[in-house]
Amino acid sequence: MSLDSMLPVAPARVRALVLPIGQIKRDRFSSFVQRLNEEHVVHLRDISPDGRPNRNMFSPLAFPDGAMFYDLITYVPPPSHLALAPFELFREPLALIAIADGQELENVAFSKRQSANGYAPTMAERNIRTLYQELEELRDTYPKILTHQVLIFDYAPHTENTIPIPDGIQTIPPVENSKRTTMKTVMCDISSLLLAEMTALAKSFEGMTAIDSPGQAPTRPGLNGTSWTSDDTNPAARRNSQFAVSSVTRSASTSGAPDRNQARMSMPVPFKSLPFGSSSSTPSARPTTPVRSGLSHPPTTFDDIPSANGSSTDVTSPEPPASRPGSAGGMKSANQDKVSVQGFGPGGLNERWRNKGRGRVIILVGSLYLQAGRWTDALKELIEGATVAKSINDHLWHGKALELIIICLLLLGWAGVEFQVPTICLPTNDKTISSISKGLEFEEGDPNQPKHLRHLQNVLPELLERIVGLYSRISGEQLPPLPLSQSIIRFCSLLTSIHLCDGKLEKESLERIVLGKLSTKALTSSPRLTIAPPRTQIATLLFKAFPSSAPELLTTVDRAIILSGIATILGSLGFHRKKAMVVRELVSVLIGGLVEARTRGAAEVGIHPAAGLVALNAVNGHGNGAGGLELGEGDIEHGIDAFLGSLCKTYGVVNFDDGIRGSSDEFRQVSDTDEKVIARIQSQSSARQFGIRNVKLNILRACINFSEALPDFNGVLRFSSDLLRTAGSGVAPGPRREDAAPIITRDEQIRLLTNISKTAGLSQRLGLEHLSAEFWDEFLVRGITLDPLPPTRIPIPHSKTVLPGVTTARTSQDVNPFIYNPFMRTPDKAAVERTLVAGEAGTFRVTLQNPYEIDVDIESIKLDVEGADFESSITSTIVGPYRTQILKLTGTPKAAGSLKITGAIVKVRGCRERRFPIFPQPWAPDTQTKIKGIGLAALEQNKKLPFPGPPLKPDSIGLSVISAQPVVVIKSTSLFQSSVMILEGERQVFSVTLQNLSPTTPADLLLFSFQDSTQGPLQTALTSRDATPAELYEYELILARKQALKLRKIDDSKRYIAPGGTATFDFEILGKPGLTNGTIQVDYAHLGVPQSEISEQFHTRQVCLDLTITVNASVDLARMDVLPIQGEVPKPIWTRLGANGVEEEESSLSDEKHCLLLLDLRNAWPSDMQVCLKADDGIMIQEHILPGNTNRVIFPVQRVYIDDPHASIPALNPSRQQQFVVSSSKITPEIERGNREAFWYREKILEKLSGTWKTLSGPSREGSIELRGLRLAPRMIEAIKIDEVGIDISVEDPEAEDSSKEGNGYTIYTDEFAQIKVVVTNRTHEPIYPTLRLMPSLCHRPLNVALDFTRRFAWNGTLQQALPLIEAKSSTEVVMGVIPLCRGEFDISASVEETQLWTPTEEKEKEKEGEGEIGKEKEGVVRRERSDTEIMMDAVLGAKERRVWHSRRPCRVCVRDRA
Repeated sequence: MSLDSMLPVAPARVRALVLPIGQIKRDRFSSFVQRLNEEHVVHLRDISPDGRPNRNMFSPLAFPDGAMFYDLITYVPPPSHLALAPFELFREPLALIAIADGQELENVAFSKRQSANGYAPTMAERNIRTLYQELEELRDTYPKILTHQVLIFDYAPHTENTIPIPDGIQTIPPVENSKRTTMKTVMCDISSLLLAEMTALAKSFEGMTAIDSPGQAPTRPGLNGTSWTSDDTNPAARRNSQFAVSSVTRSASTSGAPDRNQARMSMPVPFKSLPFGSSSSTPSARPTTPVRSGLSHPPTTFDDIPSANGSSTDVTSPEPPASRPGSAGGMKSANQDKVSVQGFGPGGLNERWRNKGRGRVIILVGSLYLQAGRWTDALKELIEGATVAKSINDHLWHGKALELIIICLLLLGWAGVEFQVPTICLPTNDKTISSISKGLEFEEGDPNQPKHLRHLQNVLPELLERIVGLYSRISGEQLPPLPLSQSIIRFCSLLTSIHLCDGKLEKESLERIVLGKLSTKALTSSPRLTIAPPRTQIATLLFKAFPSSAPELLTTVDRAIILSGIATILGSLGFHRKKAMVVRELVSVLIGGLVEARTRGAAEVGIHPAAGLVALNAVNGHGNGAGGLELGEGDIEHGIDAFLGSLCKTYGVVNFDDGIRGSSDEFRQVSDTDEKVIARIQSQSSARQFGIRNVKLNILRACINFSEALPDFNGVLRFSSDLLRTAGSGVAPGPRREDAAPIITRDEQIRLLTNISKTAGLSQRLGLEHLSAEFWDEFLVRGITLDPLPPTRIPIPHSKTVLPGVTTARTSQDVNPFIYNPFMRTPDKAAVERTLVAGEAGTFRVTLQNPYEIDVDIESIKLDVEGADFESSITSTIVGPYRTQILKLTGTPKAAGSLKITGAIVKVRGCRERRFPIFPQPWAPDTQTKIKGIGLAALEQNKKLPFPGPPLKPDSIGLSVISAQPVVVIKSTSLFQSSVMILEGERQVFSVTLQNLSPTTPADLLLFSFQDSTQGPLQTALTSRDATPAELYEYELILARKQALKLRKIDDSKRYIAPGGTATFDFEILGKPGLTNGTIQVDYAHLGVPQSEISEQFHTRQVCLDLTITVNASVDLARMDVLPIQGEVPKPIWTRLGANGVEEEESSLSDEKHCLLLLDLRNAWPSDMQVCLKADDGIMIQEHILPGNTNRVIFPVQRVYIDDPHASIPALNPSRQQQFVVSSSKITPEIERGNREAFWYREKILEKLSGTWKTLSGPSREGSIELRGLRLAPRMIEAIKIDEVGIDISVEDPEAEDSSKEGNGYTIYTDEFAQIKVVVTNRTHEPIYPTLRLMPSLCHRPLNVALDFTRRFAWNGTLQQALPLIEAKSSTEVVMGVIPLCRGEFDISASVEETQLWTPTEEKEKEKEGEGEIGKEKEGVVRRERSDTEIMMDAVLGAKERRVWHSRRPCRVCVRDRA
């Protein structure tokens, strides 16, 4: 059975006051009370009747089907409730049960007074005697209570020494030794004593001459409960323990009668609140809060109202306020309603007053029968009393009798006893009766419901309305607001129980009505039109109980009790918004009472009222506001929080999490994962679109005031943060600048933030570290980024294949510049930005947002990391109002691996330290079209549906942590300030010292790369589409073979720097034009394993040395020329010119093998220069050049033969070697052939020739001369090249043994035969078809005369003849006989012309004529068909044409006459 004081059958319950006695602890007292509550329903068949004949008026044998219902309370009812007796007899306690702890009997003495207890052999016996004495004191203190009983729980009697148990004391064994009927027997024994004593109470009522109504001036003092405890009329008869009321009550009642300083010596000394009280397991209606000043001593009778301004010395007679203006009670005099009644028989002064007294007595006796479980007897008495009251228009007692009759009928129906609805309960008009009969006929077909219950159900709504009308009737006697409102609430509770059971009064509904079983069916706002009584009718009746706003009519406690009862029924009916309105009023009422309680409590302990009850709570041990209402520790957690939480939920307040409603332990277990936070944001967004925002804010302000008045620290923190959260926009603003400002003023925001900070700080000082608020903005962290590391510490990822020696393309540290160098490339920014090194700190930028107009004080913030071990720095900051702010944090990974930064762990001042995910993208919920939603179900339904807004995507930063790496810096260099001056062609060597700063990690991989200012223009020129192949070759040659910087060859084992050590490396720099700066880049790493064992990837760091270079001119090539040699040059001439090393004969320096190279060399350096030119054949010439002078140097070089001077120009870049590159410029084949000839002959000359220089004064410098400035004209090429076909002409005398050759010619004689011998040599790789032409001419004659030699020279044959095929690399001779006819000098020249072009197919046809098929197959292997490449070559160089070769010098013949 529920202990709800608003149960419909509450008037049938017997109230029993349960008090602690002796030495007992709070939790054990609560557990003992709970054991009693389990047996609070006592059936009469189990009760033994009292044997005394004068005590059998309420004998249980008369109605064994009845039962007694106990209402066990642990507080003394306030006088405002006791003043309602005997009209509402159930408000007075009829039994007193004192509970003692049997385990404490032998621990400590309960009393130090030896004389009172006498001699006791044991401590337990002595304490039992003390308990008996205190029982006697309780009997003196509470004389109106009918029975007094002491229960010693967990009592284990001694088997050796039996302790006598006095009368009035009963022992109960521990739970493990108890039987199923132990507690039931105890309650039956108490009930037997109570039934016996109720006879005397009934007799006393029957002997009364007049009974006053509530609010009516008493005819005799002490009749209506004003002297419920012993008074001061007989001070000698009182004991000190009679002042112990305050020590056993739950709180200070409104009467003010108990003396707080007079507590029992056996109890702990209380301070403000009492040490004993019901816990959360025994909820009951109890006056918990001192009332306003006007209600501190409410009037109990109308006699007290006129004396409101007077003073009273009686502690049981509080000072009443002035009477309500305009009320009937307030307008009458004190003795207006007092009538002396001598008897009930005839002859009285007034028959009406006699009947009134008789009727009221009958109703009181019926009420006693009802409480005693004799429901049939009670029904008889109440019917009679109702009939009498109706006849004399005693409307209050008439209504009370009808109410008790309904309770009797309900209890009979619950017990299964058939009854008939009394006629007094039926309506009087025929129309209503006919409607009832129709209703009976309509319900006739339901076999599950008995007819008597159906009849009662039909008359019940109208009967309850009639009772409320009787109670509310304005007359000389008017019911006070408290009993009227509580009666209406009980009636509505009755109708609600029937409504929840589908409108049927049957077993299930009776169980709810009598035993208070809670319904598992939750009603929604959907209409229930077919169920009677309808909810609207119940709600209309219920709001008649709403208390008046006049403060003098009700105490704060009574007003709170009424409002809570109304709210409970509205919640059961599903009217949550109406319930929230009532709860809102309840909060306002409680705030007023709590404020006065704070002032009064502060004054009692002598502190300033502004300090509130914080100090009081600290003394009492309350840390969460329980002291404000003097509740147990569990009451504030499971009562107040749920109470205010339901209020906020009804209005759609945007709270932190719907699932969190409990204690502070639950707050520490809140999950802040990404999924939970997203669900929380979506739930809060749905709540923002529900309800009216201003109403929510007002509700939260009231909750804050209520929590402050308690004070409830947890509530203040919770509702203050909820108010900020509800007032906020709940969006993540983006570049569009969505309006994210809250709707409350800045002053209120500051006040709320200050409230949170102060409350949290105060709770910390009181030792309540777990109390904290929840931060109000889920989008606090808007972004986390990793700052780039310093350039010298950036770990750059590389593939394993880029290591030298791993692949064939990279066989050494010195890499071909045309091969891709991955160490020179710009590193991948994304990969670099997400790489950290173990043991080295990284800097992170955390973007925080604050859309509020207040400063957010962040006490601590650190990164939340998953994966590898990571240590984040902790810092604090203040985020300014309405802005995003960037904060820098450092973090150090401790081990290699992968890690993910998922958010930040932030501790805001006054708030719980929690994790915030990263929401970098702007987000705002979609504003839905307003659709009609009924009740809270609309909000719950929206939360179940998929969220309509844009998806929320929390961000994370994935980082990879590599193993510890060294840190290498450039310690020193041999260059002054990293700058150098150098001459063109000069090479200088300098050293660089590297130092490893890491104390534990060596650098076992060192790779060197170089950059200089000449590489950029060269690379740009290489990409030009207008560059010729010769220019591209020149660019590539300079880039590949004339590098400005390079590392001197060292052993790979020296590429190592120990931890903390140094290493020195030598570099070489070459001076060349355009070189202004250079960079030495060192890529280093710690691999830890051989390069061949590296996994897929490794990381390097870079350190760079920037050089400033100044290149000055040295020896420049100003001009050049190539001249053929005319005749033979004697050796002495070359010796005088400085030619050394010429060991050949004089004839070797002839025009057949050599030519002259003229070089103009200029000394551009202000110092004497010595130039040395060398050729590959040993010729060397030295020249001394003065500063600023230009000297011409003539140098003989060998002529050059090239097999294919028209071959394509090669490419040094491997990427250009894979394809046939055609010049992009549109030039003729003749020009293309000329360009290629110039390229190849120039390369041959440069291969044979080299030049160096050195200074003769000043600092010693030496270098090489840049000769690649040579450019060959066609004339120069003719002087240098050797023709493909050689023509050698000689003259022989057939008769002479040797031909006589004089100087440059031959000598023959006139009219004598001679032979001209012509040797034709094929120097090519292909055969030719030659045609030889001999051209004799006169020497030293003009051309027209020189060719006129027909009469001067005769020959045998023709001067032009076709020669046979000359094979490749072979020669042929042609001999012709001649006879000179006159003296003179003749020049014989010759030319060879190709008769036809030789092709491979023609040669194959000739071979076919003399060879077989096998030869054909072999030849087919050697030759191949014309390819596409040859076709392209023809397109570039033009089709092959027949060539002509001329002899370079004619053969001179001197003809003489023989002497």
